[in-house]
Amino acid sequence: MEQAAGAGPPAETKRRGVAGRARDFRARVRSIPGGAVLWRVAITIIGLAIIAGGIVLLPLPGPGWLIIFGGLGLLSTEYEWASRLLGRARQFVGRWSQWTARQGLWVRVAVGLLGLVLLAAAAFGSWYLYTRS
Repeated sequence: MEQAAGAGPPAETKRRGVAGRARDFRARVRSIPGGAVLWRVAITIIGLAIIAGGIVLLPLPGPGWLIIFGGLGLLSTEYEWASRLLGRARQFVGRWSQWTARQGLWVRVAVGLLGLVLLAAAAFGSWYLYTRS
């Protein structure tokens, strides 16, 4: 089936949004000679850098684990092992959330307070280490 001159791509292949443009860009890079290897190497370097940044942020107050899972999510676009690990982490967090939701008010309060104590300890430890030097 031929298209009329000047017509855009067929509706079924047109992608919208950032995710669609990213998929199109990925496909274009992979279509050039050596592009698939270049893409995989770039994703690996960027994903590992994101995970390393998350690890550095773990003792500090902030979203260290969220950043680590973001880097793992990026790696999971190219590696099956990262996809499996991310799936297991999601299952664990889901089970933990369901467990805490089933508990009584006092257990949920205790879990929340424990989280705040750990966060405060990390903040104090970071402050102590940085002001000591």
